[in-house]
Amino acid sequence: MRTQRFAVRAEFDGHPATEDDLLIPALHGFGHFTALQVRDGGVRGLGLHLARLDAANRELFGQPLDGGRVRELIRHALDGAGVRDASVRVNGYLSPGGGRTRVMVTVDEPARPSTGARSLRSVPYARTAPHIKRPGDFGQAYHGLLAGRAGFDEALLTLPGGVVAEGATTSIGFWDGASVVWPDAPALTGTTMTLLDQGLERAGRPSVRRPVTLEGPDGVGRYRAAFVCNARGIAPVGRIDDRRFAVDEELLKQLDRAYGSAPRDAL
Repeated sequence: MRTQRFAVRAEFDGHPATEDDLLIPALHGFGHFTALQVRDGGVRGLGLHLARLDAANRELFGQPLDGGRVRELIRHALDGAGVRDASVRVNGYLSPGGGRTRVMVTVDEPARPSTGARSLRSVPYARTAPHIKRPGDFGQAYHGLLAGRAGFDEALLTLPGGVVAEGATTSIGFWDGASVVWPDAPALTGTTMTLLDQGLERAGRPSVRRPVTLEGPDGVGRYRAAFVCNARGIAPVGRIDDRRFAVDEELLKQLDRAYGSAPRDAL
């Protein structure tokens, strides 16, 4: 039996996207976004997503982006799609010529958790303004494409000297047997990463930040395990280049508990 494909819905400022609306991301793609998973009308870390959008909008466009307005637009798009479980992206763009921020909300099928350990190919690439989550980053997509062609799942972005920063679309963490270690380097502070931080703190297992490099005394080889995370969930890392990592099932249970302890906020 053929499964019917989820019908993706796109809205601009609360109405179905028109051809003129879609010209904005197509021709004037400068903007920012956040990606979130909605389950039964609720979102883990909703306040973090709204704060991210507002901060980026102020920095890029010099104007706030009201969280109440964003929530209303997400609800409207979900109602239009007739779903309560979905993958949702909220993009902020400035209308050509200036004016009020245009908000695009897309609703797609819910993400399925990753299965199996992930493999990462290190690449020398640093994103401009890495603290802002933004669409259309050619470098990330390019290195991700090359990593896939070389048999890897994702690119691992590194700075001069082999300093580990982040995955192309994920945050990366390491396990030294006592603490979760986040690389101390310019990178996006992921919402899932923050929720893990908070959950580990509540469990009495606070995470730490520490320089991580590909080689040397701070190299990835000193760690017992590694993992990546984003809005789609948490997945173990089985390989970085030629360096193999064992999958630590107990660590994954701790991370799942820490993430699961975050309540879902109603839209």
